[in-house]
Amino acid sequence: MVITRAQCKCSILLHVSIFMILIFSGETIGARSHVNHHRSRRERDKVTGLPGLPVGKVNFNQYSGYVTVDTRTSRSLFYWLIESPPPLSSTKPNLKPLVLWLNGGPGCSSVAYGASEEVGPFRVQPDGKTLALSPYAWNKEANLLFLDSPAGVGFSYSNSSIDLQQIGDKRTARDTYAFLTRWFKRFPEYKHRPFYIAGESYAGHYIPEISLILTRLNKGVKNPIINFKGFLLGNPVIDNYLDNKGSFEYWFNHGLISDGTYKKLNEFCLDDSILFPMGECNGALFKAYLEFGDINPYDIYGPVCSDLDNIHHNFNNFPLPYKYKGNDDDCVVAYTTKYMNRPDVQKALHANITGSIPLPWAACSEIVRGSWTDSPKSMLPIFKELIAAGVQIWVFSGDTDAILPLTSTRYSINALNLSTITEWYSWYDSEKVGGWSQVYDGLTYVTVRGAGHEVPLTRPRLALLLFQQFLRNQPMPQITLTD
Repeated sequence: MVITRAQCKCSILLHVSIFMILIFSGETIGARSHVNHHRSRRERDKVTGLPGLPVGKVNFNQYSGYVTVDTRTSRSLFYWLIESPPPLSSTKPNLKPLVLWLNGGPGCSSVAYGASEEVGPFRVQPDGKTLALSPYAWNKEANLLFLDSPAGVGFSYSNSSIDLQQIGDKRTARDTYAFLTRWFKRFPEYKHRPFYIAGESYAGHYIPEISLILTRLNKGVKNPIINFKGFLLGNPVIDNYLDNKGSFEYWFNHGLISDGTYKKLNEFCLDDSILFPMGECNGALFKAYLEFGDINPYDIYGPVCSDLDNIHHNFNNFPLPYKYKGNDDDCVVAYTTKYMNRPDVQKALHANITGSIPLPWAACSEIVRGSWTDSPKSMLPIFKELIAAGVQIWVFSGDTDAILPLTSTRYSINALNLSTITEWYSWYDSEKVGGWSQVYDGLTYVTVRGAGHEVPLTRPRLALLLFQQFLRNQPMPQITLTD
């Protein structure tokens, strides 16, 4: 509002005072309008019920919807926030930390895997219609934020086909940061609260990259809005050379491949891209997969599935036409796929509200993976910077995973040249060995006994214990064995 001299018949001092009052009033009104906009959007995102959910079994809030990260192309990322149950005393607010969960691929949905198979509270039943509750859900310990990233994955989308052709690590990190800044405005109660990131597989790129952005921006800030503390990363892609070296060693030492194939893999594949193997390496890998036989390489001692499209694991890291047989009851993602493609479920989750997803919902996108443009060979330089900045870093491995095995991860950790605080030891759950661990100066490494690539899926109780210890930043529990 502008006040002219003709309109003002008071003193100059009063004129200035009124002018300033009006200006500040305008800012306040604008700020209130801005807050009200986010509040109304947040309320529209509230999930009031999910089809197939047992009545009266849920005592926590959920929100889901879209956050636009690029208005020019309407590039929008889908999120699902599953909060912790409120404290027993209703007078106390929910002050538990916020954890962002990211799945990898690249091109796989965190809603499909993290939320629906691993750490979320709901499990789709074989009928594809009803839900059961997991006793090992991580939202018992923290508020969980699942993100389908990048655009083109799960329920996330873009109105520009170019967005799906120019996609890679850099843009994914930028979009994730844009998502977070906008999301925290919609949910201001999470500002300044301890914030962590967790995930697995190709999230070994996503998580360090977004962690680096947050760490650099928070440097010197006493009370940052996005109060990033650290990350928890499972069976990760870290360094192409060391991941390849460790994988081939694991295959050979577990009797999965022949001496000759092991030799060829080391000759042709060590320096190859983990996403797009070429030439002689491609042939050596094909031979290796044939020698594997009908096993599940994501959990070599676990059950197998009869159809590659129904397998509950992410096969995008297995680029060749490799299939194996087994019981479809183990293919959990098949049930989730049925459930997420139901119109009433999408409506309840506020997903695909504009019809911007022309194809049926899928757990992983071959288009996104096939269009990947940039993937750094190593995350180790980022790890070193984050460790120097004091970021809490935990890395874990399921020890029956042959895709990104513990040998690969141990080679990468050793390459960091960290001093050891606690030597390698066995940790326990209910007087049974749950795995092994070593604590370094700046990083904690944990293996989970009998767990595959998706540790919370194959060993949910042990995974929850691991998550609890991570949030406390306390070593995995030891016991003293007596005669």
